[in-house]
Amino acid sequence: MNRYLFRRAPHFVSACVLSHFALILSAQEPPAQPATPPSAPVQTAPSQSTPKDPTKTSTVPGAGAPVDSSKYKIGPGDVLLIRVWDENAFTGPVAVHEDGKITLLLVGDLNVGGKTPIEAQGIVADALRKYVHNPLVTVTVQDVGSKRYFLDGLANRPGEYPLVTPTTVLEAISRAGGLNEFANTKKIYILRGNKQIRFNYHDVIRGKNMDQNILLQSGDHIVVR
Repeated sequence: MNRYLFRRAPHFVSACVLSHFALILSAQEPPAQPATPPSAPVQTAPSQSTPKDPTKTSTVPGAGAPVDSSKYKIGPGDVLLIRVWDENAFTGPVAVHEDGKITLLLVGDLNVGGKTPIEAQGIVADALRKYVHNPLVTVTVQDVGSKRYFLDGLANRPGEYPLVTPTTVLEAISRAGGLNEFANTKKIYILRGNKQIRFNYHDVIRGKNMDQNILLQSGDHIVVR
């Protein structure tokens, strides 16, 4: 019996030693950290888009010719921009035909030749009452094609020019970049139909005989020799 215990003693001692070291190591381990709870998802405020003003929403060009809507007379070759509030089917550019008429969807032909843009608004609005309740119509001139003057000869930029706003002879020459250095500034004339109207550029730029600096009419030719 003693011999058996003696043989088993080393194993018992080893087990005790191992248990002792295990207790020491477990005492030195840092305490377990509590699990971090998952972060709550960030709440974002729903985007609030600014409601669009229907009067400002349009796919047609906004800029037009700088004409006086109460005085300009519409003619063949002009392009009008018609806007009907909240009615895209009737909104857009239309060309004025040779007979002074425009053509609108469903409405057909309307005679606006010789009318001002403001007068044309009333004509279009009256025609649309069959299809639109109380139509709000705006008519502007997008492009002037009916009124033109011509500068011929020794100007720096001779050619054809739109007569959009009231324009004097001197203004027309300035718009064309002035006169060529070889131009005879004292013998310029305006060809209006079968009439010749003399214009002395040399005098006008010096403030003399200003009555000859007349307003141009559509179809006038300023001839510089």
